[in-house]
Amino acid sequence: MVQAHDHLPPRIVLVTRRTPLESLLERFGTRGQVEFYLRSRGQDLGWAQGVHDKLYAALGEVQQAIPAHQRRVRIDREDLDRFLFAPDDLVVIVGQDGLVPNVAKYLRGQLVIGINPDPGEYDGVLCRHPAKFAMPLLLFACQPRGKDAAFTIQERCMALARREDGQELRSLNEIFVGHASHQSARYRITFGALKERHSSSGVIVATGTGCTGWARSIAEQRHLEHPLPVAADARLAWFVREPFPSVVTGTSVNFGYLIDDTRLQLESEMDEGGVIFADGIESDRVQFLTGQRCEIGIAPERLRLVV
Repeated sequence: MVQAHDHLPPRIVLVTRRTPLESLLERFGTRGQVEFYLRSRGQDLGWAQGVHDKLYAALGEVQQAIPAHQRRVRIDREDLDRFLFAPDDLVVIVGQDGLVPNVAKYLRGQLVIGINPDPGEYDGVLCRHPAKFAMPLLLFACQPRGKDAAFTIQERCMALARREDGQELRSLNEIFVGHASHQSARYRITFGALKERHSSSGVIVATGTGCTGWARSIAEQRHLEHPLPVAADARLAWFVREPFPSVVTGTSVNFGYLIDDTRLQLESEMDEGGVIFADGIESDRVQFLTGQRCEIGIAPERLRLVV
């Protein structure tokens, strides 16, 4: 007789990325070769070994907090695009804050817990919890009722770029549309009733989470008085980088907000090199060449982060 599995606790998906030491070992093959390479440059393994040890100490604490009967799997950041998340997975990220946006684009509402293995090395904005809190965090996330009041679930807005053929990219921080080599990008931009042809360094569309980085720098450089979105805001801010005025291109349509169902529309006029990518990961990009169109707006999904 086949029994239902509705009562099973969620699978724990542990996400990490290779440590600097692991990357060096992959590159040079042996620890001795790594030490020789670093010594020849006046360095030693101390820092890399420390980061490595702290990550695995935190990972060990988290694994010990998972009940023996509970399903679990560990994946590396490099394997995210080949991994199939189940709807009820509980995602535990152990590492630096940048891992969270790397994972978020593949999720559809699954809960995320961020563990900071080294507060002296990482800011802990998204991966904010020490490993010693792993057990109460897991209990909070796995219990549909009677949750521990010490934690809550914070929903963060994400951006969605959709090309006319259905290809999509989601982003927790920002979406970039432009030329792959950051040369001048040529395109037509439409925002509501406003339309213009552009030659620029590209377009940035940032969430509240992403407005602490690239977008903030652009806003400060321009001395913008408009407040940027914050993490909990359900709105996006968009900027055109360095628009160039000419007889056929303009500069007036260069900044705005996206809320609810509003969309920023772009049509490429780039014969080569046109791309759309998310969160600074250029390897995970969508081509954006002459005649192709994309719309950017608020994604229907939210990052659900335990804080």
